[in-house]
Amino acid sequence: MANYYGIAGWSYPDWKGIVYPPDAPRGFDELSYISNFFDVIELNNTFYRIPESKVVENWVKRVGHNQSFKFTVKIYQGFTHEQRPVDEGELRQFYRVLDPLKKAGCLGAVLAQFPASFKNTEQGMGRLEDLALRLKDYPLTVEFRHRSWATPGVYRWLEENAVSFCNVDEPVFQHLLRPSALVTGPVGYVRFHGRNYASWYSKEGGRDARYNYLYSESELDQWIPRIQEMGKKATDVYVIGNNHFRGQAPANILQLKAKTIQGPVNVPESMFQAFPDLEKIAVKKRKKAGQRSLFEESP
Repeated sequence: MANYYGIAGWSYPDWKGIVYPPDAPRGFDELSYISNFFDVIELNNTFYRIPESKVVENWVKRVGHNQSFKFTVKIYQGFTHEQRPVDEGELRQFYRVLDPLKKAGCLGAVLAQFPASFKNTEQGMGRLEDLALRLKDYPLTVEFRHRSWATPGVYRWLEENAVSFCNVDEPVFQHLLRPSALVTGPVGYVRFHGRNYASWYSKEGGRDARYNYLYSESELDQWIPRIQEMGKKATDVYVIGNNHFRGQAPANILQLKAKTIQGPVNVPESMFQAFPDLEKIAVKKRKKAGQRSLFEESP
């Protein structure tokens, strides 16, 4: 059993100078760099567009220096958010995304994230059953948003079909799911979305406003016993930060990892300025003035 701590995506312009060095050289590889500090990345670009297999193979090569690194893959939105039958051509294309990861031994989970409008109805259950059947050869994890799915019958069906349940931390509105520590399949899975109540449904701020949230230490502490409980039941546990705005997810996930393993963690040096508390948990402390940068050329 292993716990994997990571982030949803890695390519955010507002991470430059916060997560990534402000003086990074030309050709700097963000994916290769960030895989030095995290155990897993949840691929969210696959939700918007199904990439070609050669792109996925390139991602695998770029994290090859981290032998224990995993990818989890967010399912294409056409399979979860659109009211139409699953397109067979798109499904075959999506298999070509998963297979290189599976072959390389770095496929952690396949995440089907359904919208809040997806309710526990006969039609909804039929769609879930159909998707689970089509992805039966992969480690499927399901994230529900609507609370109608939080029933013993649904949990039992997930267990019987070896489908994992995604636990979430998000604003606890009446129709959304509450925090939990459920394990219904091979893996345990947690996604941190932030608790930005004011902007959760705001159309003005968009995605950045929704996920603009920095967890306090006491809020992270609430999850330590849950993660430990999941670890007793699951083969592997994936802990993913999705409160990505201005590097808040990387900061919080590093804090949570340090708290859970009760030891120091590797921290990107550029993050100390925006998140000075990270120095308390870092293996290597902030570089003092006058010391050479990792990216400076030797004389």
